[in-house]
Amino acid sequence: MTGTDGTFSNHVTLSRNDAMHRYELHVDMALACLADYRDLPGHTEFVHTETEPAQRGRGLAEVLARYALDDVVAAGKRIVPHCSFIAHFIGKHPEYTQHTDWPEPPHARS
Repeated sequence: MTGTDGTFSNHVTLSRNDAMHRYELHVDMALACLADYRDLPGHTEFVHTETEPAQRGRGLAEVLARYALDDVVAAGKRIVPHCSFIAHFIGKHPEYTQHTDWPEPPHARS
């Protein structure tokens, strides 16, 4: 995945799959990690992030999260992290906080 100089091998690709409503990271052309989203006016809600079991522990979800969040910010939209992984990632990377609207806990909606 990442060489010692911080560069990626040519076998890793990142993309936004609008038809499937997800961001994808492929390794050797196989889907390794995905982040499902709902694209709504003015914001993007992240609902689920998943890494294929054989690809876990390589930091792929973090790479995909940064790619997806940067894409949302570049589009001028707000990030709404319903996905616990994306929420945790934003907590560790405060540069995204100013672009984030935290969802209300389910019990607060009553």
